[in-house]
Amino acid sequence: MSVHYTLNLRVFWPLVTGLCIALVCLYHVLGGSGGARAEPPDGADSGFPLLKAAVLLFLGYVLLRCRHAVRHRFLPRSPRLGGHSGPRHLQEPGLGILLESYYEHEVRLSPHVLGHSKAHVSRIVGELVRAGRTQASPGPIPGGALALAFRGDFIQVGSAYEQHKIRRPDGFDVLVPLRLPQLVALEPRSLGAESALAPAFRGCFVCALKAPPSPSGASGGHWLRDCKPFADGFCVDIRGRRHLSASLVLRWFQAHLQRSLATVRYSLEGRCRVSLTPGSLEQPPTLHGRPDYGCCRLSMAVRLIPAVHLGDGVFLVAPPPPPWPIGPLSELPGDLRAEALWGVNTARQEQKLLSWLQDQTPPGSCYLKCLQLLKALRDLGARGLDPTAATQWGCILSSYVLKSALLAVLLREGAPAQGWDEEHVVECLEELVQFLRDCLLRRHTLFHCVLSPGGAASEVGPLPKVLREAGPVDLLAAFDPRARELAAARLLSTWRRLPQLLRAYGGPRYLARCPLPRSQRTQGFPAGEP
Repeated sequence: MSVHYTLNLRVFWPLVTGLCIALVCLYHVLGGSGGARAEPPDGADSGFPLLKAAVLLFLGYVLLRCRHAVRHRFLPRSPRLGGHSGPRHLQEPGLGILLESYYEHEVRLSPHVLGHSKAHVSRIVGELVRAGRTQASPGPIPGGALALAFRGDFIQVGSAYEQHKIRRPDGFDVLVPLRLPQLVALEPRSLGAESALAPAFRGCFVCALKAPPSPSGASGGHWLRDCKPFADGFCVDIRGRRHLSASLVLRWFQAHLQRSLATVRYSLEGRCRVSLTPGSLEQPPTLHGRPDYGCCRLSMAVRLIPAVHLGDGVFLVAPPPPPWPIGPLSELPGDLRAEALWGVNTARQEQKLLSWLQDQTPPGSCYLKCLQLLKALRDLGARGLDPTAATQWGCILSSYVLKSALLAVLLREGAPAQGWDEEHVVECLEELVQFLRDCLLRRHTLFHCVLSPGGAASEVGPLPKVLREAGPVDLLAAFDPRARELAAARLLSTWRRLPQLLRAYGGPRYLARCPLPRSQRTQGFPAGEP
C-alpha cells in the first residue's frame, strides 16, 4: 500500500524560526566568550547589529512564504479575482476544503511516527512472547504434556496495520496464539444458528473438548482420565460435555504474562518502561510502554489477546471482542455459561479483502481516507454527550462497525471500480453516512463480512468448516431499537453540522471565510430525512 509524505507546515516553519534564533544566540555567546577585546576603530561596528537586521529580514521573509504556501495549499484560485477591482463576494469554504484541512491537521497519521511505533511494539511484544514460550506454566498444571503454552509467535491486527488508524499511534492489538496439549483437540461450534439465543450472543462460539485422532485406537475412557487435569483447570461443563473456558484461559494468560514480563523487564529498562494492566471479562490485558529512545516517544497501549487457532488464519479469542456486546447474563439459557463464550477473529481474511479491493480500484482511491474521516465524524458526534451516552455511541459506531460498513458499500456491484477517487471524497463519505443511517434504522442489515448470509466473499480465501457452517451475524442486532434510532438521528445531525464542527474543532482559523464558487459547496441529506 503506497504511502504519501507531505510537509507539515505547522512544524516546519516554527522549526526554521527556532533554528535561526538559536544561531543568533550562539553567535552572541561565542562573541562574548573571548574576554576583553580591543575596541573597534571609530565608525566601525562589531557586525552583530548587522547580523540581527539580516536575521529579522529573513524571519519576515519566512513568515511571508509560510502565509503564501498555506494559502496556495488550501485555498483555490477563483478566476473572478484576477485583475478584477470590484468587490469580491466572500462565502463559507466548501465542505471538501474543510475536510481536507481537518484530515491533514487532526486525522492523518505521520507514516514516520506510525512506523516507529509499530517497530517498538514488535520489539517489546516479541521479547515478551519469546520469554513466555520458555517459562513454565503458572496455572493449575505447572508443566508437562497437559500444560498450556505460548506458541512462540504473535499476530498484529487492527487499524494500525490496515492503514486506517487516526490521530495518534497509541493503541495496538496483538494476538498471542496458544499451544494446546497434544492430548487435547477442540470441537468449536457457532451460536449464530440458535434462534432462541439473544442477539448479543449469536456472534460467539463454544469449544467442546474431544479426543484427537489416535492411531492406537485408545478408548474414550482412557482419554478422559488422561485429560482430567487439563479439563479440571481450564474447562466448564455445558450440556454434559467439557468446554474450554475463555475466562479460565484468560486468567492463566494474565498470570503467564506477568511472569514473562518479570523475566524481560530488566533487559527492557534501558529502552522502554513497561507495565501490565490486568484484563476482565470484557477487556484483555493491556501492556503499556513508553520508549526511552528514538524520536517518537509516545506512550503506547498494546492489547494482548489470547487466541486459539482454528485453521486458515482464523482464531478464537478471549474475551469476545466488540461489536458483540455481552448482554445480561439472564439472557443466556440455563445450559450455557458466559465464561465459556469465545469470539472469532478474522483479521487475516479482512486484510486479504482490503488488499483485493486495492487491486480493483484505480490508483489514488480514497476509500481508506473516507473510513478515517468517518471515524473522525463519529468522534465529533460524541462531543457534548455525557459519559454514558458517549460510551453507547462509541459502541454502536465502533471502528469495526464502520469498517464493515465500508466493505459492504465497496462490495456492491460496480462500487470498487469507480467513484472512489480523491475528487469525490465528500460524495463517498455522504454515501457511507447514508448507508450507516439506513442500517441503524433497519432499512439495511449490516452483516459481518465473513459471517454473512451468502457466506464470505471468495476473495478472503479458504475458511474453516466451523465458519462456513456458522449462521449470519448482524453486527447491530444486539443494540436496542431506540438506541439505534437515537444514534441514527445524531449521525445525521452531525453530518448536517459538519462544516460548523470542522471550523470549531480543527484546521487553521484562516479557513473561516474564503472566496469560493457556490457550485463547489456540498449539501447534506435532504431536510425531510429523519
